[in-house]
Amino acid sequence: MNLRERFFAPARDPVWAAGLGVVASLAAAFLVILLAGKDPVAAFGHLLEGALGGRGPIGESGIKAGVLILTGLSVAVAFTVGVFNIGGEGQLIWGALAAAVVARALDLPGPLLVAASLLAAAAAGAVWAFIAGLLKVWRGVHEVISTILLNWVAIHLVNGWLVPGPLAARGSGSTISLAGTEAIRSAAWLPRFIAGSRLDAGLPLALACAVFVWFLLTRTHRGFEWRAVGAGPGAAEASGIPNARRICEAMALAGALAGIAGGVLILGTEHRYPGVFRTGYGFDGIAVALVGGATAPGTVAAGLFFGAIRAGATRLQLAGMHPSFAELIQGIAVVLVAAPRLFAPLLLRLRPMARAPGPPP
Repeated sequence: MNLRERFFAPARDPVWAAGLGVVASLAAAFLVILLAGKDPVAAFGHLLEGALGGRGPIGESGIKAGVLILTGLSVAVAFTVGVFNIGGEGQLIWGALAAAVVARALDLPGPLLVAASLLAAAAAGAVWAFIAGLLKVWRGVHEVISTILLNWVAIHLVNGWLVPGPLAARGSGSTISLAGTEAIRSAAWLPRFIAGSRLDAGLPLALACAVFVWFLLTRTHRGFEWRAVGAGPGAAEASGIPNARRICEAMALAGALAGIAGGVLILGTEHRYPGVFRTGYGFDGIAVALVGGATAPGTVAAGLFFGAIRAGATRLQLAGMHPSFAELIQGIAVVLVAAPRLFAPLLLRLRPMARAPGPPP
């Protein structure tokens, strides 16, 4: 098999479909801007400048990409065992709160305090996702329903009661609560690498988690069992694999990844659990995982792309466009990637072309 045949092999179809979906979404966004009477070239120029135009924009893209990679991995891991984890937002919220509390309460050296805070964030997210996994295998509750409802339970418990109530910061010499929790210790701040940029250790941590997930799912016996459960639960159970236990394990890891995403936000940029914390990263992780084909490498690529789109969207106002326009690009990409039949005719045409004999050496 020559290089062209490998490049256009059927196994590459998901990669091609994702790439074509992204390109088509950008083309559709270009057309929408044009129909709205704006200058699409200027709009995309501002978008690119806001994402990659210097240390500051690159740092913002990296921050957002790191969180999106983690929440995307959360969805991808659950996909492995055939479970659709829509609860990333709630798991992220609990992880963020746990990190904020631990990073304030413990008096440890910097590296130990960062590690303890992230472990607390992972544990909080894992417990919240494990509840959904347990409900699925124990009582047959569909994970889409349970994770959606658990999102709202987390939002109202944390944002509506704990943060403005028992965990609220108090002003000096006053009983008036400040917005959010107490500020975390400075020793718990994630280190930053580039002067003039907010890029912190969150992105390298997300990439390390992606490598871990890739290795776990593709190079370990436990990962094989998870994939077997997702591919054919009946056959997996007949082979002696404990389906219920593997589903709960995968959900716990999925929740831990989303929890770490929340911890990264608190330790990296917020430095406290804020009074208003509506990130949407947990929901965007679904889009990242879908575009990334529910694989670790694909999720990293999709997370970097959508992180840049999120960061660049802040400058769309210079072209007369609302920053939320970037969500249109993301939404169109997800719709196109989720409809692989749309690109099937093109891929079928490209494959015979790849088999055609090339010029003689």
